[in-house]
Amino acid sequence: MLEVDVAIIGAGPSGLFAAYYAGFRGLTVAVIDTLPEPGGQISALYPEKDILDVAGFPTIKGRDLVANLVAQAAPFAPRYLLGVRAEELSYRGSSPVLRLADGNQVAAGAVIITGGLGGFTPRPLPAADGYLGAGVVYFVPRLEELAGHHVVIVGGGDSAFDWALALHPVAKTVTVVHRRDRFRAHQTTVDRVRALSVRILVNAQITALHGHGGRVAAAEIADNQGSTQRVPADTVVAALGFTADLGPLAGWGLELDRRHVVVGSTMATNLPRVFAAGDIVEYPGKVRLIATGFGEAATAVNNAAVAVNPAAHLFPGHSSEGS
Repeated sequence: MLEVDVAIIGAGPSGLFAAYYAGFRGLTVAVIDTLPEPGGQISALYPEKDILDVAGFPTIKGRDLVANLVAQAAPFAPRYLLGVRAEELSYRGSSPVLRLADGNQVAAGAVIITGGLGGFTPRPLPAADGYLGAGVVYFVPRLEELAGHHVVIVGGGDSAFDWALALHPVAKTVTVVHRRDRFRAHQTTVDRVRALSVRILVNAQITALHGHGGRVAAAEIADNQGSTQRVPADTVVAALGFTADLGPLAGWGLELDRRHVVVGSTMATNLPRVFAAGDIVEYPGKVRLIATGFGEAATAVNNAAVAVNPAAHLFPGHSSEGS
């Protein structure tokens, strides 16, 4: 059984910053995540996306933000348990014990849940049958892989327009297809895409894909008036969003508000010595930003430190104060 001061469930930005901050406080840390590498949804879904709302970085690629967070925590040697899920929560005395899917256990002074929205599954593109992995993708790990491609992006949310912006400089053509004439994406991003040579087809949807040599070669698109057209498509990015699933967390007895964990001002949940931070939490006025998650992670760690050691100070001082 691995024993640590703090077990962090989720290796996304909030979890990685919590790992750093717990190390800064002198606590031993284990970070648990179902994905095989740190970074959470950033690494899995948009590593090449430009992130614009992290304080101090006018712009930073998702991949670089994750690398920086890992490097920031590295001096404190957090133990990463990746590619494995936390299945059960029990208690040994007053201390939480996590049973992992591989049968191992982690005993901790406190647990901090930073698992974003839990597990996530992409919403399928109905016309994509037979072409998943053969030209149909749900995210783009490396932009250069699509250099010179005719790319069709399906969706009207932030991800669809972010991909359009990112792929425009490298793809041969970019076409955005959305079934409505209004977009969920931020208006500033929509305006930036409209200013480029990106074709935007609204009130339309892909009705069929046509292949050549076992891969997608073209997309058939129909509008609401029944007109159809065929456009070249070496790659189709189905940016239709994801369905979230809390998985085993939903059965731990946590107070939930839909798929979010309810916390108070200390980031404490209703369970003893279990805290939460990041997109997974809910409280009045909650704003789901990476920057917000960083602050919540520090709050959770500081309060967890006192739960682990009641003699500890809630606020240890600023990292810039020196020793």
